[in-house]
Amino acid sequence: MTSTEPRTIARPRRAALAALAGTSIEWYDFFIYATAAALVFRHVFFPPDMNPVLGTIVAFGTTSFGYLGRPIGAFLFGHLGDRFGRKPVLIATLLLMGVGTFGIGLLPSYEVVGPLAPLLLITLRLLQGVAMGGEWGGAALLAIEHAPVERRSFYGSFAQLGSSVGATLSSAVFAISEHIGDGLVAGSWRIPFLFSAVLVVIGLIIRSVVGESPEFVSARSAQELSAAPVREVFRTPKPLLIGIGAMLVATGGYYVTSSFFLAYSSEQAGVPTELVLNALIIAGLFEMAFVPLAGWLGDRWRPQFVVAVGLAGIMIVVVPLYLLAHTGSFLVITVMLAVTALFTGFNYGPIAAVLASIFPVRVRYTGTSLAYQGSALTAGALTPIVLPTLLGMSEGSPVLIFAYLALLCLVAIGCVLATRGLAARVERGTVA
Repeated sequence: MTSTEPRTIARPRRAALAALAGTSIEWYDFFIYATAAALVFRHVFFPPDMNPVLGTIVAFGTTSFGYLGRPIGAFLFGHLGDRFGRKPVLIATLLLMGVGTFGIGLLPSYEVVGPLAPLLLITLRLLQGVAMGGEWGGAALLAIEHAPVERRSFYGSFAQLGSSVGATLSSAVFAISEHIGDGLVAGSWRIPFLFSAVLVVIGLIIRSVVGESPEFVSARSAQELSAAPVREVFRTPKPLLIGIGAMLVATGGYYVTSSFFLAYSSEQAGVPTELVLNALIIAGLFEMAFVPLAGWLGDRWRPQFVVAVGLAGIMIVVVPLYLLAHTGSFLVITVMLAVTALFTGFNYGPIAAVLASIFPVRVRYTGTSLAYQGSALTAGALTPIVLPTLLGMSEGSPVLIFAYLALLCLVAIGCVLATRGLAARVERGTVA
C-alpha cells in the first residue's frame, strides 16, 4: 500500500462524516419544529379559545412556511455552490439554521405578545426553510463527489442518514424534555430548540476540516463552471421535473409515518405521547442501520430499484401502521414503525446518488437543490395541511390519508425509474 492510499480512502469517509454531521443537525432543527407543532404550538402561540381542530390545523400548518423558504435557499445557495464551491456554502447554511432554531426557543407566547407571536414563529420557520434549501444538495454532493464512482450510493446515503439521526435525536430530546418542569406546554418544549446551539458548534468543527469537492475543483480548473446555473437548469427542465417527482415521498412521506402519526395516535387512538415517542426513537435507530444498507445495496444493484422497493413498501405498510395504533401496544407500534423504517431507508438511502446522477457537475448543486426543494414546496408544504384536513373529512378515519400517500408513492416510482435514462445521458455528456 502506498502512502497516498490511506489519504485517498480517508477522504470520502471524512466527507461522508461531515455530510452526516451537518444534515443531522439541520434535520434535527427541522424536525423538532414539526414535533412541537404537532404537540405544543397550538397552546403556546395561538389564542386559547380557538377551536381545537382548527388550532391543530393552523399550528401544524405553520410547518409549511419552512417549505416555502426552501426553494429560496435552493436558488440562492445552489447558485453560490455551483459558482464558488460546496464547502463555504455549507458553513453558511448551518449557521443560518442555528440562528432560526435558537430564535424559536426564545420566542414569547401568545399570552405575552398576542398576534405577534405566530408572526415571529412563521418568520423564523421561513428562515429555517431557507437554510435547509441550501443544505441538503451541498451535503449530498460533498459526500458523493468525494466518493469513488462505484460507491456513490453508499457514501451518498450518509447525507440521507442525517434525516434518521436528526429525527431520532429530536424524539429523544423531546421525550426527556417532557419530564422536565411541568411538561412541554409549560415551557420545557424550548429545551430542544436551545440545545441546537451546541449541535451547530459541533457541526461547524467537523465540517471545517473537509476539503472542497474534487469534481468541483476539477471543473473550476477546466473553466467548465456555469455562469448562470439556475438559468441552465430551467433551460432543460426534464431532469428537474423528474427529480421533483422522485422526491415526493422523501419530502412528504415523513409526516404521514412520523410526526402526524404521533398526533393521530395521541388524539384518535388515545395512545400516550410518551409511548409513541419512545417507539419512534427505537424505529429511528433501525432506520439508521437501514439507510446505509440501502446505499450499499444501491451500489451492487441499481439504486433506482432499491428506491422503488422502498416506495412500494411504504405505500403498503402505512395501512397496518395506523390501524394497529389503536391496539395501544408499545410492542406492536414499535414493530410496525421498525418495518416502516426499513422501507423508508430503502427509499431514502440511495436517492441522493440517483438525483445527483441526472445533473452535470457544473449545475449539480443547483439542479439537485431545486429538485429536492421543488418537491418540498409541493408534497412537503402541502402534506402538513392536507393530512389533518383529510382526517377531518373522513371523520377520524385514516383511509383518505392512505390514498394520498399511495398517490405520492406511485408518482415517485415512475419518476425514479425514469432517472436511469437521464443518468446515462449525463454520463455520455449528451445532456446540456
